[in-house]
Amino acid sequence: MLAGKVALVTGGGQGVGRGIALALARRGARVALVGRTPARLEAVAAEIGDGATCFTADIKDAAAVSAAVHAVAEHFGGIDILVNNAQEVPLGPLLAVEDSAFEAGFASGPLASFRLMKACRPYLRQRGGGTIINLASSAAVRWDMSNYGAYAAVKQATRALTRAAAAEWGPDNIRVLAIAPHANSPGLQGWVDDNPEEAEAFFRTIPLRRVGDCEDDIGNAVAALCGPDLSYLTGATIPLDGGQANFG
Repeated sequence: MLAGKVALVTGGGQGVGRGIALALARRGARVALVGRTPARLEAVAAEIGDGATCFTADIKDAAAVSAAVHAVAEHFGGIDILVNNAQEVPLGPLLAVEDSAFEAGFASGPLASFRLMKACRPYLRQRGGGTIINLASSAAVRWDMSNYGAYAAVKQATRALTRAAAAEWGPDNIRVLAIAPHANSPGLQGWVDDNPEEAEAFFRTIPLRRVGDCEDDIGNAVAALCGPDLSYLTGATIPLDGGQANFG
């Protein structure tokens, strides 16, 4: 389904990024794993085998982002898919979130996605179009925003960029989508382990009563969104959360 496509996945060394990278590779895509920790990237590349290459970069660094995108395009001969997965998460009540954490959330989230989208756009256009997947969050539409305000603000900015890019770049056959996943990532598992009662209550708010598997549920959905069967879908936020969120 994705044979011959080149996918750049940020934060591809663990969790959701790893799951998406594995799912894309299983459908024939060649995968560029971009992140800060070479050992994690290399471990995922080893799982994928031929067709995966690692590129070390801090996505909060504008020069590093530009260099990584150009290196990926040069290595693979182009780029067809961009997955903006990496994100530092500012959580906690507003009075407890430091400016530095809030700024890091924006720098690693919407600002990094903004830079990556702009850097990748010429390569996608050269290939006749492509797909950009940005990661949003249902935290933005929680019934209780306590402790999630800073994180939701970051992710809502990403959704706005998604809509704008979809509108502006659609004539070039570049589709831009956001997903809002609940996934059993190391970060979520750590939260479950530390907050078992809150986690149990949280699971009860999910109609399917579980969080998604990073590869089977989230990765496979992203692979489908990047494929030809959904080529008329753009500008939308796709909730991959077992039916919990209502984005209206």
